[in-house]
Amino acid sequence: MDPSRPNTVRLQRLARAYRETGALLAAVELDLFSKISEGANTEHLLIDALGISKLNAERIIIACLGLGLIVRKQQFIENAPDVERFLVRKKSTYAGEWMFFTHPDWDKWGQLAEFLREKSSPELNNKTVKNISLSEARRYHEATFSIGRGAGRQFLRQVDLTGRTKLLDIGGGSGAYCIEACKKYPKLTATVLDLPEVVQVAAEFIRSFSLSDRISTLAADFNFDAFPSDIDVALMASNLPMYGREAIGHVISKSYDALVAGGEMHLIGEALNGSRDGPADPAMWGLAQTLNNSTGLAHSVDDCMQYFSNAGFINIQAKEFIPGVLKRISGIKKA
Repeated sequence: MDPSRPNTVRLQRLARAYRETGALLAAVELDLFSKISEGANTEHLLIDALGISKLNAERIIIACLGLGLIVRKQQFIENAPDVERFLVRKKSTYAGEWMFFTHPDWDKWGQLAEFLREKSSPELNNKTVKNISLSEARRYHEATFSIGRGAGRQFLRQVDLTGRTKLLDIGGGSGAYCIEACKKYPKLTATVLDLPEVVQVAAEFIRSFSLSDRISTLAADFNFDAFPSDIDVALMASNLPMYGREAIGHVISKSYDALVAGGEMHLIGEALNGSRDGPADPAMWGLAQTLNNSTGLAHSVDDCMQYFSNAGFINIQAKEFIPGVLKRISGIKKA
């Protein structure tokens, strides 16, 4: 095959990518990776442990081998390193719930063209979270908590909060960032601001870490409601593509007004590069908002830095948070 001549391999792989997603989620649901970690580490033992037909067990095992999720080591089978760390149920790092985070949208993606043809005006109130039920808030944020604590620790590796006393987590969801911050900084207090059903779930997580005396919750909609004042750290994480430019700019301006002089704000989100041609992950998060007919889209790093500048922040910086996925944009309120 002439390598300079285009072929259909990449396009075919993209067209069938849903199969890979299906295989991963099925393996998680069957606890295949946990069973390997717990000793069912040959093909024969794993087939018996899965509790499904021998033929179907062979099919899912071969699929996972083909995808590199599991690997052969002589006569044994092992989980790939990332799978062993994040998809073995009994481990504290288990993130299986997060793998299913976007699962409710599965069927809609097969009809994306129809959603793109939608002619009604986009809505600020995002259907993903507005009027969410308590049970759905619990499902949603049990998934985010499994990955959010790691993100919270990553934030603290990048940002020194020594001397800070009041953190406001805007759209704080499960409270994972506040929990990790207050664990590390004994003099820090924090508030998780989110919708009423969501903060009920956050309060449960906070109580489980015995931090209710230092982390409070505030039931509010960050698009419309006032922020508490006299905070010295404002944080907004992973809400970026869910809202449009005007909405994100408004939240950042409200954060500026709520901060004390010299306070800092951090926006962590899926952001495009300056030329708006990648990375793919932020681009797909932006495209996903088509399914909700929201104002959300993929913002670029330059967009975000401009929101900070318009609000009045100085010392504005953009840093890699999770390479290829998340950026952290920060600024300081003038003293």
